[in-house]
Amino acid sequence: MRHFGHVAPEVRERLFHREPRVFTADSPARLLSAALGATLYSPATRPTLADDVLKQAARGVVSMVLCLEDSIDDADVAAGEENLVRHLSDLAERPGAKVPLLFVRVRTPGQIPALVRSLGPAVRLLSGFVLPKFTEKRGVPFLEALADSEAACGRRLFAMPVLESPELLYRETRVQTLEGIYRAVDKYRERVLALRLGVTDFCSSYGLRRDPDMTAYDVQVVASVIADVVNMLGRADGSGFTVTGPVWEYFRAQERLFKPQLRQSPFLEGRAEELRARLLEHAMDGLLREISLDRANGLLGKTCIHPSHVPVVHALSVVSHEEFSDARDILRPERGGGGVLRSAYTNKMNEVKPHRAWAERTLLRAEVFGVAGEDIGFVELLTASLPD
Repeated sequence: MRHFGHVAPEVRERLFHREPRVFTADSPARLLSAALGATLYSPATRPTLADDVLKQAARGVVSMVLCLEDSIDDADVAAGEENLVRHLSDLAERPGAKVPLLFVRVRTPGQIPALVRSLGPAVRLLSGFVLPKFTEKRGVPFLEALADSEAACGRRLFAMPVLESPELLYRETRVQTLEGIYRAVDKYRERVLALRLGVTDFCSSYGLRRDPDMTAYDVQVVASVIADVVNMLGRADGSGFTVTGPVWEYFRAQERLFKPQLRQSPFLEGRAEELRARLLEHAMDGLLREISLDRANGLLGKTCIHPSHVPVVHALSVVSHEEFSDARDILRPERGGGGVLRSAYTNKMNEVKPHRAWAERTLLRAEVFGVAGEDIGFVELLTASLPD
């Protein structure tokens, strides 16, 4: 699989200075954690689940979560498990079926070995499990079950813990909870692909819900948690983990209180004006701003609940030619001793030692999302990746 793999080769050649690389579910964990991109959630109860997975993969989705937790009613769990096993078994029997990275969001540790046993050979389609409401106390049994199931089926299985518990939100217990989470995920580091933020649960603890005109960073009680999670769990010194951005809940605009946040100037040619109108109609200007703030705050990838969000996340994940130029200059071997240099674009200072970690992350993102051509921006990338 590859990002923008659904785009015609001649179009990719025009858009990219360096095209996204091909990867598989067996690629190194460091690469896969950067490649997750827009992780699309789907209830495991969907009656056309197998076809839905293939449909989304054909539209550019590279990671999906099939959910047995909050997205389905408590009374539907058993039916959801049965449906999940049936459809994954069906997919496993389809020759040449191209599936994305697939994860199952479970409710209890016991579901992990039970599902692995029920799937049998079809477990080869699974990349791992999403672990809800993760704390040290609740999370360790999930991780132990995952490790045992991995040994039993002989397939590498990743964990993606969701950080969404009240203990993490409340100031008086936050640091202690984060320290416990770190102990748990550090012990099972080789199995933890990424940490996911459950901002909807954070908001629910205070009876809040952000409007489509606002981002998670405008809700200060939520923004403070994101900052502390990145501070303690997302460090670039080798001790940190990939932390993914929170879900965007909206896919059609309500009545607006504030002006649209999407400037007209990048959309002044051809089909681009229609694209801007489409983004505004579907409340995407808020999503665009939140993705930019995710990146600025150290998050990579995003939880998505609607397919229309996926191409937006991926278009904004492509490394610009300017970013690539700066990162490559900073990491040149002859710069190992440090120093300051003017960027090739002559618009900024690149300081070798302080910017090294940023440059390394940027080149990793460039591997999986590619490097845009020198004159290619978000509008061209998004236009090319949208379904006809």
